Amino acid sequence: MWRLHRSSSLGKLQLMASPLEIEEVSFDYGGPDVFQNFSMTIAEQGQCLLLGPSGSGKSTLVNLVCGFLKPRSGFIRIAGELISSGSEPQRDAVRRRHLAIIFQSLRLVSALSVLGNLQLAARLAGRSVSRAEVSALLEELDIVDKASAKPHQLSQGQAQRAAIARALIVKPDLLLADEPTSALDDANAERVANLFRQMTKDHGTSLLVATHDARLRTHFSTVLDLNGGER
Repeated sequence: MWRLHRSSSLGKLQLMASPLEIEEVSFDYGGPDVFQNFSMTIAEQGQCLLLGPSGSGKSTLVNLVCGFLKPRSGFIRIAGELISSGSEPQRDAVRRRHLAIIFQSLRLVSALSVLGNLQLAARLAGRSVSRAEVSALLEELDIVDKASAKPHQLSQGQAQRAAIARALIVKPDLLLADEPTSALDDANAERVANLFRQMTKDHGTSLLVATHDARLRTHFSTVLDLNGGER
């Protein structure tokens, strides 16, 4: 069971809605509590590392933030909108409006080009983006020459950059990256961590990275360690 109460190091509620606010959330799978009265806030353009091994509740918290699970009590808001209650379509709508997720498997649509993946993501999020905006983002990530390539034609690093581009093209309030570096060597893990932090900073997006990869600890000033509290 994990208990954490909101503190100033994680940012306090502002007049503008926080990208992520978790308030007094409790959750269980029918047995002992995984979380009890868990609270945290990520401030606008904040960057937070959620660190924990298997069994620590990290995956559960990710699924709660994404609205795939509902808490027993408490609430979770993304950019001021509840994602912890309501019907599945209602939670999905909040997710599409405010949240972008990069899973470890990246989940690029194999039948579409990099350009097509970005255009599809924007369309599903109800965003209107021009070809020039897409090209500019791919240029920023140094993969503009791969716009017409299918995912299987990309290197691992190129595919990860394409996934970041797909997430940022929807202009999310919060980008959640799930285990983005666990399969990478030290040099590439550092490169990817720096890329996530720099790109979200440049685009004004808040960042939550969930991982068991302790190498990332030094890259974040705000760390929630589900084994050892917060820093």
